[in-house]
Amino acid sequence: MRLAAALACLAAAGCAAADGGPAGDIASARYEVPLDTYPHRIMGSIREKAVLAVTTTDGRTLRIDLRDGPEPDHVFEDTAPRVADADGDGAADVIVVETDPQLGAQLAVYSLRQGALVKAHATPHIGTRFRWLAPAGIADLNGDGVTDIAYVDRPHLVRTLRVWSWAAGGLTEIAALEGLTNHRIGDEVISGGIRDCGQGPEIVLADAGWRRLRAVTLADGRLAARDIGPLADGTSFAAALACETG
Repeated sequence: MRLAAALACLAAAGCAAADGGPAGDIASARYEVPLDTYPHRIMGSIREKAVLAVTTTDGRTLRIDLRDGPEPDHVFEDTAPRVADADGDGAADVIVVETDPQLGAQLAVYSLRQGALVKAHATPHIGTRFRWLAPAGIADLNGDGVTDIAYVDRPHLVRTLRVWSWAAGGLTEIAALEGLTNHRIGDEVISGGIRDCGQGPEIVLADAGWRRLRAVTLADGRLAARDIGPLADGTSFAAALACETG
């Protein structure tokens, strides 16, 4: 269900739904219907899924079943969907990892449009089967008032952080930095995330060897990483995100 991204607030409370009622907003999201059609299993026992389900603030449940859409072989290859305002229109969106079995993963944004859940925009697929990306954070990283979305491109191979910014027409890549990761093969969580310790947003990631923590900032169109301490275990990420290290 590919539709061009509309930056006007069609999904905000008070806009008309398809049945004539209020559209509400996205309150929560989840994946449903595990699949075995794309056995990548990069996330351990977490299987790929066929369905994205959202609950709206007015109590409705809306679903996208990829098997019924124009790309029926696609799967959601993700730990959990993320609810955030991805396009800056004031309404919540859902950010997911969606995979084509031949072309690999892409970051996709699902939004409410006139009461229906649609795929509003997406980054290009990586281009190769069994190649994945791991979302790293959603925030205005450089203070320009525009939402930025970050992910690690192939966190087990390429280990490159990429940042995309929302503009008219969709997402545009604005910066990249090598030597960073946020996932190990088999892990059932994507580590790190966004923190703000009083100096603006930073993305907390691991170095390529999974030995040190890095805090990454975006300024003047460039990403910069600094060391913020050793990476001992999962609690190291939690402490960094709580501004207890670095």
